[in-house]
Amino acid sequence: MTLKPIRLALGIATLALPALATSTFAATSFIANVFYDQQHPFSRYGYIEWAQTVKELSDGDLQPEVYTGTVLLSPRANLQGIRDNVVQVAHHAAIYTPSELPVSNAIQELGFNFDDPLISILAVTDFSMNNPTQLQEWQDSGVVYLGAYNTPPYVLMCREPVRNLEELRGKRIRTAGSTVSEWVEQAGGIPVNVPSSEMYTGLDRGSLDCATNAVSDLIDRSLWEVAEHTTLLSTGMYWSGPQWGFNPKFWADLNDEQRQVFKEASAKAMTRMTVQYINNADASMEEAISKGSNVYEPSEDLTASVDAFRAKALTDIYDTARDRHGIEDPEALIDDFLETYDKWVDLVSKVDRNDEEALAELAMREIYSKLPTDYGIY
Repeated sequence: MTLKPIRLALGIATLALPALATSTFAATSFIANVFYDQQHPFSRYGYIEWAQTVKELSDGDLQPEVYTGTVLLSPRANLQGIRDNVVQVAHHAAIYTPSELPVSNAIQELGFNFDDPLISILAVTDFSMNNPTQLQEWQDSGVVYLGAYNTPPYVLMCREPVRNLEELRGKRIRTAGSTVSEWVEQAGGIPVNVPSSEMYTGLDRGSLDCATNAVSDLIDRSLWEVAEHTTLLSTGMYWSGPQWGFNPKFWADLNDEQRQVFKEASAKAMTRMTVQYINNADASMEEAISKGSNVYEPSEDLTASVDAFRAKALTDIYDTARDRHGIEDPEALIDDFLETYDKWVDLVSKVDRNDEEALAELAMREIYSKLPTDYGIY
């Protein structure tokens, strides 16, 4: 596969859980949680609208109670929350639990080398629901995986201009994932691993000089107020962990029709979420500029530094997966993902990238409809 250069404490309170009923005489109520605020695409399209679709497709039989933000679970706590049945469905970013999800994090190491979120979200979902090694990890972790999330390429949003390597040196930069952290350190910066929910506070107080995240966060999380300078240097995309991770017992107790509803709702939400996230990023950039934000293209030395690191990261990916994440057969794992990605490059090329309905139908046909009837029943 040839990759082109890219330009561009768990604290769970005691909760009164809803009664989970699956009889024909009562609706099945459940809690769904995502730690982003309501306007973030992963929340708005991936949970709030998704929940409405679930209700409609089930004729009211399935009744989600959606929580957004960190009121219910902290970003690092969602995996345990799913496993302990504190929530029945949740988004979880695997980069927050690397020791528990090494396979997912090994695949995420490739995120620095890709720049197409639409192809990636479909490829990651396909891979994550079919690769035996990844499936075993979901089972061992106590989660049923039902679909991916994928960010647009992350960029640099900073308190001061960071347009070249000289301006980057010594800067404390919020990063997500080990590969981009290694590049920041190699380039002379200081990587800081904090949840995205802490970016605003860190930038405001000066404990962070920059944050790497999707450009839409300039508006969605009001980062334009504390980071006046944005450099359009792609520092990778993120997809590790489930957008919809189900508690295994909850999933197993559903009937076939209910599980089919979740598959259809997730296919619709996943593709809509991605199309809208891309559009939102473009609109947010324009709005931030209108509010006075400064936007820069990276200098040649900054771009060259990233390109060289990407090439080395791709060459070293097998050793990284083996040595950092403990993957026993990294060649089989990584090659399976790259082949799956190439398959989706071809499939997406035959569909209007802005046609959410056609993309959802493609996801249903190529992924969800091919799952075994006992998928996720452990």
